[in-house]
Amino acid sequence: MMGALLAVGETMAMVTPATAERLTDAADFRVDAGGAESNVAAHVASFGVPARWFSRLGDDPLGHRIARQLGERGVDVSAVEFDARHPTGVYFKDPGHGVRYYRAGSAASFLSAADASAVDLDGVAVLHVSGITAAISSSAASFLEALIGRARDAGVTVSFDVNHRAPLWSAAAAGPALLALAARADIVFVGRDEAEVLWDTGDAASIRDLMPEVAELVVKDGDVGATAFVGSGAVFEPALRVEVVEAVGAGDAFAGGYLSALLEGLAPAERLRRGHHRAALTLQTTSDSVDERTTT
Repeated sequence: MMGALLAVGETMAMVTPATAERLTDAADFRVDAGGAESNVAAHVASFGVPARWFSRLGDDPLGHRIARQLGERGVDVSAVEFDARHPTGVYFKDPGHGVRYYRAGSAASFLSAADASAVDLDGVAVLHVSGITAAISSSAASFLEALIGRARDAGVTVSFDVNHRAPLWSAAAAGPALLALAARADIVFVGRDEAEVLWDTGDAASIRDLMPEVAELVVKDGDVGATAFVGSGAVFEPALRVEVVEAVGAGDAFAGGYLSALLEGLAPAERLRRGHHRAALTLQTTSDSVDERTTT
């Protein structure tokens, strides 16, 4: 299946303490690219698999810094749009205590259905998107719907990470919308815990029952492991045991590892193992990415 992965969605400037200290106490900070979809692209690119990322950034120092950092990680950012009227969003990591977002009115939130028609799908094997785009604005939700439709019409495999963000919308509002988006995807990633919040499902099998039409469903269960439902079969792989520094970003790392293995034509069990490996590396840092090239 080797071809390019195209990841689409908002990326912000991520400010994080250089070590696992609280925001109130840390003296040294890093400014890095942080966004669910671009994180996936960076992990895919680390295996030498072609990866692109598309979105809007502010035409400001943070926007250009993000594009440069992603490019340095091997991600093709040549199609990214720079918006002179709207800023790049920012978020702060507070290790062990979640994140704080400052994204209202960001450039990416002004994506619209018209932008979807301009996205280049030539050479793309997998389009990776997430539910975050549907939550940041109504116009971005329309963009996501239109882009998924274009990909399906073009025969491009659609990968969808549910990625429910409670600060952006309630479970009552998000549940039906995210389930409808998942039903249009070929590959779906979802956490068992978020599925329980969204759809009152208790285990991987009940989530599968909720999405029988999805060709490949990956249910992540934190430090327990992950199950891939492919067709009528199911494969489980346990998570790796690591000392967790910061959990944010591990889901993106898992998806990046899994999709890179998919694009290389590896079997489901190998995809899961690579996903766990990338997640484990990310769990041991305050960053969302791992700055290394690897083929393991």
